[in-house]
Amino acid sequence: MRLRFADCVFDSDTRQLLRSGRTVPVPPKVFRLLEQLIEARPKALSKARRHELIWPDTFVSDANLANLVADLREALGDDAKNPRIIRTVQRFGYAFQAEAVAPSEESRVPSVFRLVWGDREIALSEGDNVLGRDREAVAWIDVYSVSRHHARIRVSGDEAFLEDLESKNGTFLRGKTVKGMIAVFDGDEIRLGTAVMILRRYTGASTQTARSV
Repeated sequence: MRLRFADCVFDSDTRQLLRSGRTVPVPPKVFRLLEQLIEARPKALSKARRHELIWPDTFVSDANLANLVADLREALGDDAKNPRIIRTVQRFGYAFQAEAVAPSEESRVPSVFRLVWGDREIALSEGDNVLGRDREAVAWIDVYSVSRHHARIRVSGDEAFLEDLESKNGTFLRGKTVKGMIAVFDGDEIRLGTAVMILRRYTGASTQTARSV
């Protein structure tokens, strides 16, 4: 089984997890936990059932499972407070909630990325898209708190990555300071200084609803 979700690819045959095209080292029990969650989706599986599958005939505390989930979220780049992939079901267990597709089932129509800023929708091209107060920037953000070359969004096929360009007032993704290049997804909030915008990704027929700027 090979599935793509968020910026990850899971392959049960090769026992690999890739993130942003790079192999992520995953301990066997963590990989097994991810495999179980994917197989059960969209259902949530109880902690008791997880214990049976991962530690058969062995008594372990709930802390062991919590630590395993924490390790899995770290490998996936998932945030426990704002999860995109692994959802906690209070007093029950966990569930896999990301949209997942087999690579062979992915639309052949390329994704279209746009930034929504107020009533504007700014088209992003394949490759690097500089955002800032410079009129030559792909996204001209004429706001005092935005640097001339504030940040950039790199579009690569069906993926997009955000990077701060040593801006004066910082770049933030989902409320957190951007350090290095970070994957950004459909619906994510991006803030450049005080300018807040939303990244949208359109695929297939959904590109028909996107407005040009």
